[in-house]
Amino acid sequence: MGGNFSRTLVLTSGGIDSTACIKYYQDLGFNVEGFFVDYGQRARLKEYESVTKIAAFYKIQYKTLTINNNLTLSSGEIRGRNGFLIMAALLANPDFTGLFSLGIHSGVPYYDCSKEFVKKMNVLVTEYSDGQITIDTPFIDWDKKMIVSYCRDAEVPIHLTYSCENGDEPCGKCLSCLDRRALNVI
Repeated sequence: MGGNFSRTLVLTSGGIDSTACIKYYQDLGFNVEGFFVDYGQRARLKEYESVTKIAAFYKIQYKTLTINNNLTLSSGEIRGRNGFLIMAALLANPDFTGLFSLGIHSGVPYYDCSKEFVKKMNVLVTEYSDGQITIDTPFIDWDKKMIVSYCRDAEVPIHLTYSCENGDEPCGKCLSCLDRRALNVI
């Protein structure tokens, strides 16, 4: 973690990883805020529902940005997603100073979930904000099983999270559903 920051803006999707970030930073004494982007993803309605419940549970404020588009987004990897979310957070929160936090973790083959990606994006965000914002990914060296274990130990409300890429009730087929099943997370 860089700087002497007391605030963090968690880029939240309503899933396990971003919810774990909220708990993690609250336990460190940070003023935690959430930021949700509806960019037309299939699961946006269910994700937003989870974000609302999680924010109420942790008593945090959150902002929502809605991007109207006519893209057809698939499940699985959405190239550029995390970079887009970081830049959207920068754009939509011009007076924010502190940490932008993402629940990025190991074991994911996507470039925008890698240490190299975080390092490069951190350069951009730090320069854009004159050093007032830095990116922090507390679980970058953890795999999903470690995050779920942390959530259980820290009593994170996993039951309020949502993680299906297809946007319905859990489909049982996408990578997120398969992860939840493998880790016995219902």
